[in-house]
Amino acid sequence: MDRRTLKYFYLPALLLCCLIAGCGYTTHSLLPSDFKVIKVENFKSNINVAAEQSNVRMYRGYRPGMEVDLTKTIINKFLLDGTLKITSGSNADMILRGDLIDFKRDAIRYDTVNNDVLEYRIKLIVDMQLIKTKTGEVVWRERGFAGETTYRTTGALTKTEAAAVKDAIDDLARRIVERTVEAW
Repeated sequence: MDRRTLKYFYLPALLLCCLIAGCGYTTHSLLPSDFKVIKVENFKSNINVAAEQSNVRMYRGYRPGMEVDLTKTIINKFLLDGTLKITSGSNADMILRGDLIDFKRDAIRYDTVNNDVLEYRIKLIVDMQLIKTKTGEVVWRERGFAGETTYRTTGALTKTEAAAVKDAIDDLARRIVERTVEAW
């Protein structure tokens, strides 16, 4: 065989080998095999609503029931993910505990004419930990773990603050499930 013929032979053979070998991607969970069931405890609100306002922090807030909505959304995300089974009993392999520690709403874009706020960023911050139920050992602990969203107050993409809070809760719950299932 001459060089050109070899080139046309080796290129498809190389591509076939790469295709057979794959790229290392898997749909399997990275969780240890003994972790199959999780209990999500109700998140508690530790937001200090009595803290003073400052120039740095103009808006402190809390929406009643936000921690309940967060807990429900986390459970729904685990159910959607399907990697772990959810339990409310004592048969869990691990327990997820968390505290809602802050709710921030920051103005990020202003109208140049009237100096009105055009866009806000909402950020929900939690402290949480994952605990092995058999040993009581803390598998991981996260402080200042956040979910966020932005919303506009005018224009075609206007969203209410309530809808934005729901989106921030959804983002935080998604990130918590990813942290639990993928980051081992």
